[in-house]
Amino acid sequence: MHVAHLTLADFRNYEHAEIALDPGAVLFVGRNGQGKTNLVEAIAYAGTASSHRVSTDQALIRFGAESAIIRARVHHDDRAIVVEIELNRGSPNRAQVNHSAVRVRDLPRYFSSVVFAPEDLALVRSDPAVRRGFLDSLVVQKTPRFAGVMADYERVVRQRNSLLKSARASRLPADKLTTLDVWDDRLVSLGTEIIMARAALVNDLQPHVARAYSAVAGDEHRTRLSMRLSVNGRGDDEAATSVDDLADDSADQVAERFRQALIENRRAELDRAVTMIGPHRDDLVLELNDLPARGYASHGESWSYALALKLASAEVLRENAVAGDPVLILDDVFAELDEGRRERLADAVGGFEQVLITAAVGADVPERLAARRISVVAGTIVQDES
Repeated sequence: MHVAHLTLADFRNYEHAEIALDPGAVLFVGRNGQGKTNLVEAIAYAGTASSHRVSTDQALIRFGAESAIIRARVHHDDRAIVVEIELNRGSPNRAQVNHSAVRVRDLPRYFSSVVFAPEDLALVRSDPAVRRGFLDSLVVQKTPRFAGVMADYERVVRQRNSLLKSARASRLPADKLTTLDVWDDRLVSLGTEIIMARAALVNDLQPHVARAYSAVAGDEHRTRLSMRLSVNGRGDDEAATSVDDLADDSADQVAERFRQALIENRRAELDRAVTMIGPHRDDLVLELNDLPARGYASHGESWSYALALKLASAEVLRENAVAGDPVLILDDVFAELDEGRRERLADAVGGFEQVLITAAVGADVPERLAARRISVVAGTIVQDES
């Protein structure tokens, strides 16, 4: 799979832009702040329905405009599709595939991409929410129907929290909260689906992360992925259970533990007026050489680990996608790597059908990835040379 043509209107700093792209490696080069990352951000949005840089779509619409358009023509073998997204300030976003309306959240059904950017260092160093978001985004890319499951789960958590707050304010005893049982059933049903999907994904990622880390770092290191699961603990950040423990468990067994944990934590939830049990309280645990990467890994090790997670994601999507390789995007990556890691990363990504790279300094990128070079200055594509 590769993007053959990209059209933008009122996206970020582009009033209008059109660019033709080839398979293989394409390098966007330009000084910081010129708009090269905006180009690959638009392509990534077409495959994930979200930005890797900001949490709100409003920042993607050019200042003074009411809407923005992303249109990408994507090729796979002899088949071409046109993915179009309209981002709006005052109304819901809209999407089309081959001029037929689709839900924005269904875009991963038609096109997939994987982005690695400096912000991804947070996967190793930041809070659990970042790692949960990484897993959930990849789950949806693998199985798009989970976008609906996760949206429903978030809605249930909000409704349940609202009920807990009302109960605390009115001082209702726990045995009088029969309405809470209804929300518990929905929480367990949807939450168990998410837990099992995340566990399967972590197992899929594990061998790819190990290989990718060694490929990038060039040394022998032991990487291990596991999860803290609140359904097996006290519902706080100290509750740790390896995802390996789920290997022999059925969804029914996990659901039963989920339900039991809710019962055991009912009084604490009423006191805090918040749902303490469920996948929204879990964490992906990253270990390097038997130590938690968060807090122990050096800057270089953290960078290599985050990059390995994204390369592993691309491999998992490659194994599962019917449309071929995801488009791999490396946004301002090579400046952070020494020469050895640059060359090893070039080796690792060489087999993907299309690799889009941004760099402020073209010399930072190995020559074999820089044969096709596009220069960007102040929101204008000023040079396109082979």
